[in-house]
This record gives sequence, structure tokens and C-alpha cells, in this order.
Amino acid sequence: MSARPRRLLAATVVLSLCATSAVAAESHGGDSHGGGSVRSAPIAPLPIVPYTVPVELVRTLQLLQDRIAQGQTQAFHGQRALMQHAEERMVALPPEVWAEAVNIRAAVTFALSGGGPGLLRQVMGSGKVGEGETPLVLGALAYLEGREKEARTLLAKFDPNAVPVGLGAQLALAQAALAARDDPAQSIRLLDLARLIAPGTLVEEGALRREIFVLAHVGDLARFEALSIQYLRRFRHSVYAGNFRQRFAAALTRLDFASDGARFAKLQAMLDEIEPEGRRDLYLLVARAGLDQGKTATAVFAAERAITLVDAASAWSARARLYRAAALVAADGQFEASLETLRATDRSVLAEADAALLDSALAMAAQIRSVPALGAKPPEAAPAAKRSLPTTPAIARAQGAIGQIDALMTRSDR
Repeated sequence: MSARPRRLLAATVVLSLCATSAVAAESHGGDSHGGGSVRSAPIAPLPIVPYTVPVELVRTLQLLQDRIAQGQTQAFHGQRALMQHAEERMVALPPEVWAEAVNIRAAVTFALSGGGPGLLRQVMGSGKVGEGETPLVLGALAYLEGREKEARTLLAKFDPNAVPVGLGAQLALAQAALAARDDPAQSIRLLDLARLIAPGTLVEEGALRREIFVLAHVGDLARFEALSIQYLRRFRHSVYAGNFRQRFAAALTRLDFASDGARFAKLQAMLDEIEPEGRRDLYLLVARAGLDQGKTATAVFAAERAITLVDAASAWSARARLYRAAALVAADGQFEASLETLRATDRSVLAEADAALLDSALAMAAQIRSVPALGAKPPEAAPAAKRSLPTTPAIARAQGAIGQIDALMTRSDR
């Protein structure tokens, strides 16, 4: 134990003994010689320094955002109004406020928490920012305005562990986003740090969500699985969980579970961590993402798992059977059964995107059926140019979605 903790421990013991002696003296009605009553002197309360306005506003915002991570939609809808109110109050403060480092750090924390660059421009315009805090403000401003090279240079001067916790967590998130493209390993380390600094907060939820997709991008399947299970256990009710599930489904298909039969069991083990309704939705998302990316084995597996979790007469069942049939319509020995399923699908219960998928699958089936049987005598007319399957709007949208997913995997969302 170092010298300072030893001194603190010794002081605590002395204070405890003094308090015990005073209580004992009072309980015996006097001193050891039977004299008059001995009363201990009242203990003066410790001085309490009130929070400054910027610090108080940022703390209120952080409490609201932590409720968002817990799934409170009212907090999510109230966030914008609170941010606007907080920014208006801080912008109206006299310039002298920004001469204090504690207020500067609160302003940077607010900006990185979703407040945007407006307040930081006002702070820099006050002319009161000290030399030591100027790189922090300018670095955060560059980050929010998309000047990544400048932001990396300026923010690299600050250690997230050496600043207040709220700022340190947001600083680690920003540094991780700036490193994600060129140095994924450093990005992962910074996201780990953000989670450690601010456990149970929206910062941890966001850091965990982003780290999962960086791990998927670099192919670290073991950690991807471990952190995915952690997210699904702890933050499945987060307001941002819907976005996570969409990207998670795409990431699962990118990892190509069909290349290793054991991975299907791992996928099932991951999804078994959540309630049946959430599991159903994720299997459907995985099946659809598998179709969009041409991973038919993954699509079939996920669709079949979803079928076991739904009522046969439900719209979810129609979606699951559609995805399975669309994946198998070109498979050997599966054409007739898949075509029958496609034709029997109730279009009225499908969303627009799924109705377009049904049209694409039926068009593909028509193309397959029109191919001449093997061994048939070819016509005497000049051979036609090789035909390709039609590109429908649904396929085009799927290809665009794949490109967007690739871009998101390359760089963590801010």
C-alpha cells in the first residue's frame, strides 16, 4: 500500500475511534471519575461547492441519456428539447465563465454527447479559453465538423483517463471513431476503455455496439460472439437496439456461418440469450440479410429457426416461409416445393420490401422454368445472346444496402 492510502486509512481509524469514545462517554452519563456529563462537540458538515451551470446541465443530460440506454422512449424524445435548452443557457453565459477549465470540459462533453459544434464555436469566440484547454476545444470542434486528420492530431494529446469521467468516456469514443478505419486494433482498445470508464451508461451501450461491428470487420469471431451476447443480455431494451439488430444480422451473414457447421450452433447459442420475440425478429433479419448477400445456407437456417418460433397463421410465418422459399428456389430438388410456397404467399401481410422480394423470387422461378430441358434439340434459329436474370428494384435495393453496410463496417458510426 502506498503512503497516501496508508495515511487516509490511519486518519479514518482515528476518526472512528474518536467517535466511538464520544458515544461511549455519553452512554455512561459522564467521565471516568463520575464528574459532570461530557458531550461531544457537533461535527461541522463538509463544505459543499455547488456545480457550475455548464456542469449541472451536462450532468442532467447524462442522466437522461442513461435512461435511453435502459429503453425509456420518453427520455429519447425529451433529449432534443433538453439539448436545445442547455445550449441556449450556456450560450447566454458571460464570457468569463469560459475562463474556468471545469466549464470548458463540460462544454466539450456536451458537444461530444450530441450537442454539436455550435456551443464550441461560441466558447472559442469568447477569447477566454486558456492555452491548456484550447487544443481540446479545437480538437472536438474538428471532430464534429469532419476534419479527421486535424481532430486526430489535437485529441491525441489528451488521455481519457486523465480527465473527468464524463469527458473521458466521450473522448475515448471520439478517438476510437477516428482510429477505426486506419487502426482497428487501437479503435477496439479505446472502445474497451470507454466501456470501463462509464459502465451502465449510454456511452457504454454505444461503445459496446460499435466495438461488436469493428470486431466483425476484422474477423475476431470469438470476441464478436462474447460481446454480442453481452449486448443482447444487457442492452436489448435500448432505444438503439433496433439499429443494432439490423446491423448485427448483416454482420452475421458477412461472417459466413455456412463455411463452418459449428458456427450455426454458435449463432443459435447467441440468439438463445434473448426472449422468443426478439429471437424471432433477429432470425428473420438474419434470413433477409442472408438473401440480400447471397448467403443461402444462412438464410435457410435462420428462416427455419424463425418458423419454429411463430404461429403458422401469422405474418411472421409468411415472412419466414417466403425467405426460405426464395433461398431454395434455385436449389437442386427444391424448385417445385419452393415455387408452390411462393405462389401461396399472402401478399397482403407483407411489407413493401418483402412484396418486392416475392416478385423477384417469382421472376427468378419463371426464368428457371423457361430454360430448355437437357437434351432437347435446339432451335435452328441463330442462337440468342446469353440472358441474365432480371434486376428488379428489390435486388437493386439489396445491392445498395450491402454497400452501405460495408461502409458502416469500415468506419464506426459516431
